Amino acid sequence: MNSDRQAMAYGLGAVALWSTVATAFKVALGHMSPLELIWVAALVSWALMGILVIRRGQMRNALRHGWSTACWAGLMNPVAYYLVLFAAYDRLPGQEAMALNYTWALTMALLAVPILKQRLTPVDVLAGGVAYSGVWVIATRGQVFSVTFADALGVVLALVSTLIWALYWLLNARDRRPPMVAQWQNFSIAIPVLTILMLMGPGFEWHGITALGAGVYVGLFEMGVAFVLWQMAVHKVSRTAKVSNLIFLSPPVSLLLLHFVIGEPILSSTLVGLVLILSGLGLQQCQRTPPAQEDGSA
Repeated sequence: MNSDRQAMAYGLGAVALWSTVATAFKVALGHMSPLELIWVAALVSWALMGILVIRRGQMRNALRHGWSTACWAGLMNPVAYYLVLFAAYDRLPGQEAMALNYTWALTMALLAVPILKQRLTPVDVLAGGVAYSGVWVIATRGQVFSVTFADALGVVLALVSTLIWALYWLLNARDRRPPMVAQWQNFSIAIPVLTILMLMGPGFEWHGITALGAGVYVGLFEMGVAFVLWQMAVHKVSRTAKVSNLIFLSPPVSLLLLHFVIGEPILSSTLVGLVLILSGLGLQQCQRTPPAQEDGSA
């Protein structure tokens, strides 16, 4: 199997796992609070990343360097990002929270203007207009000429999560830590903070094996294995666009799983809004770095 085929296999594996997490979020949040879910998931992911860092012989370096970055990066991701994201999933149907979360790439393009001094192109503006019209359709549940939202706070939380995620990656643009080490260090900072929040808030309660299983699944696959598979895909592929386009497969699969596993009726407003969001992302992808330039960057 050549390098690109391996990369596609890893990328498809990551996307397949990401397609299941909206369902896992809703299952877990049916039994526990967003804070309890992130505490369980973060602990599992931290243990997995620690094992991988040790197996790669990177633990000594991880213990000595990079903690000044991890101190603020860990507070952004996983603490702030997942607390806000899980709160959005707790309030909204999974299909709406999932679709709104996909606007993070457009949020990143907008934030890159003041942070990285990049310029918006006409295609960026058009892509943003198309995608955020989809956000409006989802937020109003198809009542596009109304300013009444079914759950305004849930929509705001979902959009704020994209803001945190985009800011995290933009501010980490010059992070020289190996990705696995960075992930482990961030979670090492996050777990004590989350534990303090748990002690100050809901405390530690047993919610049953279903809740624990869903939390472990989120930590193991959404925060752990999928991250590793995606890193391997990006590392092996000759052109990053070959694997980045795979992410468009995830939302339709997520919708079907939410429908058949959770029993959510698929709203027509979600379908229309998701098509608009993915169309905006597609427009943005079309103007990425030309193949000739990308070949040497992967």
